[in-house]
Amino acid sequence: MADGAALWRMAKDSKVLDLNSSYSYLLWCRDFAATSAVARDEHGEPMGFITGYVRPDSPHTLLVWQVAVDEAHRGRGLAATLLDGLVARTVTERGVTTVETTITPGNTASERLFTSFAERHGARLEREVLFDTAVFPDGPHDPEVLYRIGPLAP
Repeated sequence: MADGAALWRMAKDSKVLDLNSSYSYLLWCRDFAATSAVARDEHGEPMGFITGYVRPDSPHTLLVWQVAVDEAHRGRGLAATLLDGLVARTVTERGVTTVETTITPGNTASERLFTSFAERHGARLEREVLFDTAVFPDGPHDPEVLYRIGPLAP
């Protein structure tokens, strides 16, 4: 749980991610640590993270919720390393065979991250609109496109 505040600050500083309440990052670090990952610098400070969870109605699917890398550490492949490590761990520990995430159109960094992940792992990548603009209750919102990658080899 000690990482929750740092993850919230990193998400806030990204200026790209939807910022959840600080409380939610504390809960995430408590309840979903086994399906999330944090990269640390030489002083042990968080410099990147991925939050995820195994979908309750699809126990072999890891849903990646957020990916963030501190600005000072971007451009070094840290997000790809975190994603590869988290997926490898959840494949081994939880039998994950599929990775899902949602990406807002135009988020090229995330599009590249997940497209290259699928290519590196020889997995099929499917895209479909999961949440269209009209379903968001808080007004105009870009659609969220679901990226589904799998099957993954054990």
